[in-house]
Amino acid sequence: MCSAFAKAQSITTKKADSIMMRSIYDFNLTESKSYEWLEYLSNTIGGRLSGSIQAQRAVEYTEKELAKFTNRTELQSVIVPKWTRGTPEFAYIQLNDLSTINVNVCALGGSIPTREAGIKAKVIEVNSIEELAQLGKSKIEGKIVFYNRPMDPKKIQTFEAYGGCVDQRYSGAEEAGKYGAVAVIVRSMNLRLDDYPHTGSMSYGDLPIENYIPAAAISTNDAEKLHTYLLLDKNLEFYLKQDCTNWGDVESYNVIGEIKGSKFPNEVIIVGGHLDSWDLGDGSHDDGAGVVQSMEVLHTLKALNYQPLRTIRVVLFMNEENGLKGAREYAKQAMLKKENHIFALESDAGGFTPRGFSFDTSDEQMEVVESWMQLFKPYLIHYFEQGGSGADVGPLKEIGTVLAGLRPDSQRYFDFHHAANDTFDAVNKRELELGAATMTSLIYLFDQYGVVNTTKD
Repeated sequence: MCSAFAKAQSITTKKADSIMMRSIYDFNLTESKSYEWLEYLSNTIGGRLSGSIQAQRAVEYTEKELAKFTNRTELQSVIVPKWTRGTPEFAYIQLNDLSTINVNVCALGGSIPTREAGIKAKVIEVNSIEELAQLGKSKIEGKIVFYNRPMDPKKIQTFEAYGGCVDQRYSGAEEAGKYGAVAVIVRSMNLRLDDYPHTGSMSYGDLPIENYIPAAAISTNDAEKLHTYLLLDKNLEFYLKQDCTNWGDVESYNVIGEIKGSKFPNEVIIVGGHLDSWDLGDGSHDDGAGVVQSMEVLHTLKALNYQPLRTIRVVLFMNEENGLKGAREYAKQAMLKKENHIFALESDAGGFTPRGFSFDTSDEQMEVVESWMQLFKPYLIHYFEQGGSGADVGPLKEIGTVLAGLRPDSQRYFDFHHAANDTFDAVNKRELELGAATMTSLIYLFDQYGVVNTTKD
């Protein structure tokens, strides 16, 4: 049995840990600043797409706040893509009698615009990318491809449902462009039927630039409507107009703040979320919540006069939404500096009620983590599963870091994800604070006990 595991089983230390965790939860439910920070990020700054003025304002604001309770802050330069949506998109279904039905659409992030007059063409509906090859160029060329595969409602883990259909959003234009399509319309990644189109990243892959085509998401209600009208009339036409622009790369920053460790300062624990968001709402759930929860971890430890044994660092990553450039740059610099990152925790699943964590780690380390489960039981935290962490901490796996992701209840997350209703009023203050307390507790435990094969006694 490893020394960390044995130490974790000590009755004396478990009692001390229980008392500390009670203090952490009490503080977050009474004196946390997370909701206040989120209100500023959401309502004063707004949506923070990479390369935007709002993203830069968020960088400046969060660094200023972190400087109030950390030993050191840093702005780490990151080169990110800049894309803007332009004027609001417009689309309609045109029936054979020339009547039109307006529908709710939004350009996918990274898409090219339509021509100034827009695009009008017949529509071919598919449920998968694989169907394109079956149809062939003769049936696709000159048409708008409508991807209409919904998220699977039978999946209890909604991120599994998302993963089961997001390929049509990300690669749909690339694949349809190979067959001569003039545009793609993608059913929004949303389990609920509503009128909000959900944006998100897309890619043209290795497609020649002359074959790039506009890509847009359509709301789930309007996807159902388009599907129904196509059953009645396969010759109907669809009109789309959008004037988004790709501006090339610009400089932005990861925001870093840390409290130096007192005993093992060269062992680094990080906690973070991504500072950028999509532009339709204000990014309160995705990922303003993760940003302020991560900041609150260090704020809480400082307020409770806890001196960490290891260096605890908050990293607010830039460009998770449309490139992951911040995560890759952070991992690259960590490797170049030969920093010993022992544990990394990410919050990027919304500010809903926390349920627990997923871990990307060894069986031996997971045994240690599971020994802590009773400590979380009073707070209704019960989900401790192996497999998965977070996109921004993922690149640190290459240097052997133990990875984890906060797992809130996910049933409502995709109602808001990448849509105009991802706003401050959609976040519950208490749920947000419980998530921050849960994260702080896990960071505290990793600080106390280190990781298997890394702890120095």
